[in-house]
Amino acid sequence: MRSQTEGGGTVLPVMIGGKRVRTIDTHAHCLFQETLDLLGPEQAKAVLPSTKGVEEHFLGKEGHPSGKGGAEQRLRAMDAMGIDMQVLSINPTWYRTDRETAQKIVAINNRNLSQLCTQYPDRFRAFASLSMQFPDLAVQQLEDAVRNKGLVGAAVGASMLGESFADPKYDAVWAKAEELGATIFIHPQSTPELAKRFVGNGWLSNTIGNPLDTTIALSHFIFEGTLDKYPRLKILSAHGGGFLGSYGDRSDHACFVSPWNCDPKVGLKKRPTEYLKQMYFDALVFTPQALGHLVAQVGASQVVLGTDSPIPWELHPVDHVLITPMADAERVGILGGNAARLMGMSA
Repeated sequence: MRSQTEGGGTVLPVMIGGKRVRTIDTHAHCLFQETLDLLGPEQAKAVLPSTKGVEEHFLGKEGHPSGKGGAEQRLRAMDAMGIDMQVLSINPTWYRTDRETAQKIVAINNRNLSQLCTQYPDRFRAFASLSMQFPDLAVQQLEDAVRNKGLVGAAVGASMLGESFADPKYDAVWAKAEELGATIFIHPQSTPELAKRFVGNGWLSNTIGNPLDTTIALSHFIFEGTLDKYPRLKILSAHGGGFLGSYGDRSDHACFVSPWNCDPKVGLKKRPTEYLKQMYFDALVFTPQALGHLVAQVGASQVVLGTDSPIPWELHPVDHVLITPMADAERVGILGGNAARLMGMSA
């Protein structure tokens, strides 16, 4: 049914039912030293995650000064994981910078991402970086990235330093994304308001903070009516969309139980959980039971492959899908077909 490494993990080419399947990882990170240099040494150091795989983030020509990283090393790692293509993104570390610095960082990121996609057209696509703290600038950057640089959308945080992206001040960005058919990839940056609660063992700022941040972001998009204003907006979120995939049904009961906490002027057009079926979620939920539940909640057509590469959260992402009970057509979709459709790529 599929090719195997000695350790049992699927490698390229991936086959299902005797047919070659193209696998697309929609959640893969990278960094460029040029942009870190613009942040200054202290802030640049804080950007690097305290995880395995840090050096492998660097995809410039020379990679990391340690000798690790670089595009060719990433491609070998992708082959070993059974991944044909990665959609690259850069976690936004520039939301606190001034307009000029943010503009320079985003320009470098988007130029380098575009060059990687041009150099390796069968292996890389990318989400643009945006200066979301300046929405007017973000609109210009998004249009340039999609129309001129060939990027498939943009990666944003789950909030603007704690301020919801459902605030009307960001509407112009979502309107432009809808107009361009661009995918917005939401990747959390923990939940900074709860930093004191996360102190202690277990890396709770990430373990709990990241999925919580995404849960709050998606809930605001739903309950503030953003998805009614922009019904064709394509939103993809990391880590299975946070906790909504497991407990989204509670949202359907909230305004019945407490109408005083729901604004009648918003007037949602459908039940909150129905909006989940128009968004997209990566499959980074670790177990077949969790993936099966996510598929049951949002539909197999809304789930795509995601690894968080090069951070080693999921070393055998293809096997995770293959061992989850579902139809082969659904597996093919999650492994790559859904992402290709979402981002306008050939199947």
